[in-house]
Amino acid sequence: MRTEPAASQDLGHRDLFLAPFVGLHAVRLIALAHHAGAQGLIHLAQGQRWAEQLASAVKGLSPDLEVHVLPPWDCLPYDSASPSRDVMGRRMSVLRQMAAPAKGPRLLITSPAAVVQRVPPRELWASATFSLKTGDAFIQEALESFLHRSGYVLDDRVDEAGEAAIRGQVIDLFPANRPLPYRAEHDGSSILSIRRYDPVSQRTEEDVDSITLEPASEVVLSETSDDASSRDRYVGMEHRLPEYYRQLETVFDYWPDAEMVMEERAEERRQNAMEQIADAYESRNSFRSGAEYAVKPERLFILDDEWQQVLNAMQLTLIRDAPETETGESKVPFFASASKPAQALSSFISSQEKLQRRIVLIAAAERDLSRLRRSVQNIQAKIAAVDCWNKVINGEPRGWFSIKADVRRGFIDDDAGAAVITAYDVLGSRVSTEVAPEATSVWSLQADAGFHIGDTVVHIEHGIGSLEGIEAISLGDQSGEDAIRLAYADEAKIMVPATGMDQIWRYGSASDTLKLDRLNGDAWIARRKTIEAEIQDVSKRLRSLVDERRAVQIDPITPPNRDYERFVARFAFTETPDQARAIEEVLQDLASGHPMDRLVCGDVGFGKTEVALRAAAAVALSGKQVAVVAPTTVLARQHLRTFERRFAGLDMEIAHLSRLVTPAEARAVKRGLADGSIRIVVGTHALAGKGIRFKDLGLVIIDEEQRFGTAHKSKLRQLGRGGHVLTLTATPIPRTLQSSLVGLQDISIIATPPARRQPIRTFLSAFDPATVREALMREKRRAGQSFVVCSRIEDIEPMRGQLTRLAPELELIVAHGQIPPEETDEAMVRFADGEGDVLLTTNIIESGLDVPRANTMLVWRADRFGLAQLHQLRGRVGRGRIRGTAYLLTEPDQVLPKATEKRLRTLVALDRLGAGFAISAQDLDQRGAGSILGEEQAGHIKLIGTDLYQHMLRRALHGESIEDAWSPELNIGLMGTIPESYINDPETRINLYARISRLDSLENVEDLEAEIEDRFGALPQSLQNLINLAELKQLCLRLGIARVDAGPQAIALTFRPGAADALPLNQAIEDSGGELHWNGERLVLARSIEEPDERLKSIVALLGRFF
Repeated sequence: MRTEPAASQDLGHRDLFLAPFVGLHAVRLIALAHHAGAQGLIHLAQGQRWAEQLASAVKGLSPDLEVHVLPPWDCLPYDSASPSRDVMGRRMSVLRQMAAPAKGPRLLITSPAAVVQRVPPRELWASATFSLKTGDAFIQEALESFLHRSGYVLDDRVDEAGEAAIRGQVIDLFPANRPLPYRAEHDGSSILSIRRYDPVSQRTEEDVDSITLEPASEVVLSETSDDASSRDRYVGMEHRLPEYYRQLETVFDYWPDAEMVMEERAEERRQNAMEQIADAYESRNSFRSGAEYAVKPERLFILDDEWQQVLNAMQLTLIRDAPETETGESKVPFFASASKPAQALSSFISSQEKLQRRIVLIAAAERDLSRLRRSVQNIQAKIAAVDCWNKVINGEPRGWFSIKADVRRGFIDDDAGAAVITAYDVLGSRVSTEVAPEATSVWSLQADAGFHIGDTVVHIEHGIGSLEGIEAISLGDQSGEDAIRLAYADEAKIMVPATGMDQIWRYGSASDTLKLDRLNGDAWIARRKTIEAEIQDVSKRLRSLVDERRAVQIDPITPPNRDYERFVARFAFTETPDQARAIEEVLQDLASGHPMDRLVCGDVGFGKTEVALRAAAAVALSGKQVAVVAPTTVLARQHLRTFERRFAGLDMEIAHLSRLVTPAEARAVKRGLADGSIRIVVGTHALAGKGIRFKDLGLVIIDEEQRFGTAHKSKLRQLGRGGHVLTLTATPIPRTLQSSLVGLQDISIIATPPARRQPIRTFLSAFDPATVREALMREKRRAGQSFVVCSRIEDIEPMRGQLTRLAPELELIVAHGQIPPEETDEAMVRFADGEGDVLLTTNIIESGLDVPRANTMLVWRADRFGLAQLHQLRGRVGRGRIRGTAYLLTEPDQVLPKATEKRLRTLVALDRLGAGFAISAQDLDQRGAGSILGEEQAGHIKLIGTDLYQHMLRRALHGESIEDAWSPELNIGLMGTIPESYINDPETRINLYARISRLDSLENVEDLEAEIEDRFGALPQSLQNLINLAELKQLCLRLGIARVDAGPQAIALTFRPGAADALPLNQAIEDSGGELHWNGERLVLARSIEEPDERLKSIVALLGRFF
């Protein structure tokens, strides 16, 4: 590292030359921040991702330093969409902390796009937060006002940042700046408790004393004024930020005396941002649809002249790239890839000790730090564990230190006289991931999406109807029991007791043309019985297939340990927990001695290919052949490159077979497969064609399975018949997902995102010329590329004309299905290799195109695509270092059908990483799924709905039918309800009734009771009765009790035939002192019990004797 005054700068400016290592930058920032002290240090990083990495390293290396990261908005300048609540919440949290008095040295790390944005003034923070503390007074109206003014969204279920729910005396809050939500209980006047909970399970994780809510929007509405700041909220209002405050400020106003560090490339990024802002402003005004002009740029951003004034007024350090010679001197070898890693490590340490340097071991996980210490224990046993970098540089010269911090690669710091060795340098891909959780039940992942009023539903006895609502009814001398109102054809209505929700199933794939059934007709029952008989037939064939596969014995495959570990060491990243588990499951399948049929479902970029590579390595290194099949020639070519790179130097011949190879090359490949000289072949469905013979095929890998037709898929599975089949998919088609759900295939879900991979930001809007131009021009300015996808080929030319008019600066490449296949492949390969700014295409790029520079996608007429298609499409962007953005565009003023809008909103909501499985389940639900062995995605599903079909199929696979289902009849004079005063929202009550009625074990009864109390507060007696009755139902199901009758004088239990034979009835009668009597069918307890709830306790106690 060198430091020298900048020739072209003021005396207060200097240049700092650094090698491009995160750790080295981090330790230098720590030193500069401590020098700046309480006045603060602002570090302008070249980009947001680098800023996040720096912050993570600094926090680990200097835990006492106050570190903040200010992100930019995750939308375009002058966009019609607002930034996400998550991003605005993080920004507002940082600004609040910056406005607070300094307690010591502090550091702000940000990026050019963020630093030029003007922000709400410091004076806002006198009243822009809301605190809740256990024991403090509570005024609900004040909280409701704050939530509205601060941009929170009220929702029944709170599971995303910036959401809130107020349910009686229970309040759920997801602070916009926190990773988890909180639940508070009050008694109307004071806070009783506050606890953090899991947004997925909705269960409490930890009690806390207090929480402080910060705004979820940068527009905080005024409580009192009549100006713009008191208006209602609307989407995109943040782009008119100056209208809501007397005057905006900048981050430099927050820390007026701060010093600044700026990376050399940051200025170029800032200039790009200025160009984007100017272009967006001009486009928004040129294409405006109303009379309102965009806010002038100088009111929203720091423009060039003001920026220069800021720089001239600050103590500035400019970080420049060190010369290559200095970079090489700062670099630590990657020992994990050496032929003799231990020897290489020992040699390096020896060289550093000769130079009198300290040796510092760094790992992000304590486990890896221990492994790192063990790897050097033969060299040095005495290693001082420290908690910050300052203790290293102030420590003993030539000493050994270890520190826990997120630093991936080692470095040499001449200023500190230290050589840093990280866990990754030594362990490579063997560095720890978090302990993988137990495999989540696939059925629970496909848990019911929930009932909504207006949904099409199926009642087992009455057929397809519409769910109209819930209301209290009177039955005889009882009053207040809740019932579900269902509507049928000819305006017929029926009231179904809410406790019978287990008879009602969501239809799932309803359409506007669906016809409701007629009440009291025979058509539904006949239809249901016919379908059930056919499902029984399907299930027999499924069980036969599964049994056939499990009965086949083949040679176990266990790869040679040394060669396999050398292959694994070439993986340049850390396996995620889900990825590591999927690899282990595949290896266990290969070693089981039975044919593998496993589906690996994971989002684009989540590491499915690495699972395939490990499987291929295990099989090929064991001497067998591997066939890798992709749906397109382009994807096959990309896989070929990956396999050739990873297997290089392992004496493994890898070949390619698709229409891209010449006839002579194809003949040579076929000969190599037949004689076994080719160990791995990568190709398209041509691998299942005539004339293809393998000498010893051990594994077939099918990538992007959903892209193959049924006929091709059948041929591919025949190719792997009797051997191992591994299927990869980012979003399986519903039939594929369905087959894995019912157990025909084993399934591995990779839902954990790789480190530092960002979710794709997804917007749904009408076609807006300004937004389209700005989205595409942003990519061009940052040397990126964009996709524009049309649903139909006939839309290509009109869209080409639109794009040429809106952005004539862009170079377009066109590819679609009516162009000859060779030209289409060439166009896509050219684009993937970096040619062109925009690929105008159809959904042929849904899979099979990896373009690391492509970060933006526009989908025209997104309403014409299925959910799984759209998820696959947007997975083409954001595969490099920049976050991807997808715009789902519809016709201007187009009114979408309700089902279509719901499908598209699902995709927007599921923009988180790992949404592929959830989206496929939603697609199965909303578009329907065909029978597993059938050709059509229709048939049974359209006749009886998705949920009931799945239910019937699952029962059939267990050898049961709907007719076999039974439920005990409970007549004990006790009624259970969910009071409206306890849960006001009718849909929430309906869904709780459904969950209670579907409980299938005593353990689940207890869990649900705890969850309800956790979410909504102490259970009222009527709901407690409902839970107790659910518990009694489970006891009766276990014991085979068909009916319970209880009155003031006695309790009678009627058993199903044969159910009582295995029970110790004689012993129970003998121990009862004459109260129990048995007549061969009924067990009678002769006891006078007036109160129904006491009868229930006596029944539960009696049944408890039989367990």
